[in-house]
Amino acid sequence: MAADMPQLELPLDKLAFIILKAREYDVKEADTDPDDSSNPIDDGQTDVLTDKAEDPVREELLGAIRGLDRGERARLVALAWLGRGTYDLAEWDEAVDTARNEHPAREAEYLLSLPLLGDYLEDGLAMFDEGIVDQTDTREGLNREDEPMGNMPGKPARQ
Repeated sequence: MAADMPQLELPLDKLAFIILKAREYDVKEADTDPDDSSNPIDDGQTDVLTDKAEDPVREELLGAIRGLDRGERARLVALAWLGRGTYDLAEWDEAVDTARNEHPAREAEYLLSLPLLGDYLEDGLAMFDEGIVDQTDTREGLNREDEPMGNMPGKPARQ
């Protein structure tokens, strides 16, 4: 890692959990029939992919984000912005400061409003030469040098 590379300062285990839960949450769609009285088993359990008010995935994700300290939540927002392309790695400190000032109390709700949160966080994480390996994601894994490949096509290997 280069000497001038900024520090992420987010626990990778918590970040991996948030990314995985964000992906689960991202696949949900709006509830098109809130008064549906059919049997979930007869419907093939498709209601689990519907965004409901008391969604357990949403609650877990909100809880995980709110469980971070204030500085970590600001860095999580900045990481999402980094992955989205709003900032680049050289602007990391500015992104963290902006996140701290613009979202001082409702970071979790703001982050859940981003439609590709899981992807943004993982793409931002890859800019720090870090990644998570999700056994269900065929885009990820270990390369021949046993390093995480990440999910960014064409990303240069670590030097």
